[in-house]
Amino acid sequence: MSEVSVQFLGSGDAFGSGGRFQTCIYVQSGATRFLIDCGASSLIAMRRFGVDPSLVDIILVTHLHGDHFGGLPFFIVDAQVVSKRTRPLVVAGPPGLKARLPEAMEAFFPGSSDKQHGFPLQVVELAAETEASIPPLVVTAYGVVHSSGAPAYALRVACEDKVIAYSGDTKWTDALTKAAAGADLFVCEAYFFEKQIRNHLSYQDLLRHRAELGCRRLVLTHMSEDMLQRLHQVDSECAEDGKCIVLA
Repeated sequence: MSEVSVQFLGSGDAFGSGGRFQTCIYVQSGATRFLIDCGASSLIAMRRFGVDPSLVDIILVTHLHGDHFGGLPFFIVDAQVVSKRTRPLVVAGPPGLKARLPEAMEAFFPGSSDKQHGFPLQVVELAAETEASIPPLVVTAYGVVHSSGAPAYALRVACEDKVIAYSGDTKWTDALTKAAAGADLFVCEAYFFEKQIRNHLSYQDLLRHRAELGCRRLVLTHMSEDMLQRLHQVDSECAEDGKCIVLA
C-alpha cells in the first residue's frame, strides 16, 4: 500500500474570495500525479506551490465552468511551449468537453487548438454512473445539479487502495451520497453558510445530510466571503490553498 497525498492548490470560488486560487486539487498516488479540476488560476497555483505541470498524468474535470476547467488552455499551451512536455496527458470530464476545450483554447490563444502536440493528448468524456478505467485510476462520475451548458458531475476516484470523492458544484442531491459512500476523503463545496442559492450547497444544507455521506473524512471547499467570514461557526475541516492531506 502506498500513501496518497492530496494538496489543495486552489480552494476558492470563481471570484477569488479570500484571495484564494480557483479549484485545483493535486493528488500523488505512487508514481501517478493527477489533478481534480483545473480552474483558470491553476497554473499560477502550481508554480506557487512547486508542482511541476509536466509531471501531471491526468486531469479530471467536474464541469465546464471557468473556475473548474478554465486553466486547461493555459496548461496545454504551457506544455507545448514552456514545459516542452513529452509524457502523455489524459483529460477526462463530462460530455461536451471534447468540443468546449478547443473552443476555450481558440478564445484564449487563437491557433493553439490545432497545433501539433509534442506529447500524446487524450480527451475522455465520462458517462454518468459508469466506472471508467483511466489507468491506474478508476473514476466514477455522478450527475449533480449545476447549470454549466453541459452535464455537471461529482467524481469518485479510486487510486491505490484509497477513494477520493469530490462534489464539484451542486445543490444537495442524493448523488453525493453515492459519490461519498465509504470514501477515505470527501471534498465538498460549502458555498454559503446558510443562504440558499441555485446550483450551490450551503454549509447548513450539508450538515442536515452529514450522516448520510458515509465518508471517513470530510473537507469543505469552494467557500464564498460569507462562508469564510463565519468559519468560527463551522465544526468541519476546511480547505485552504496549500493544505496537504496524506491518506495512509
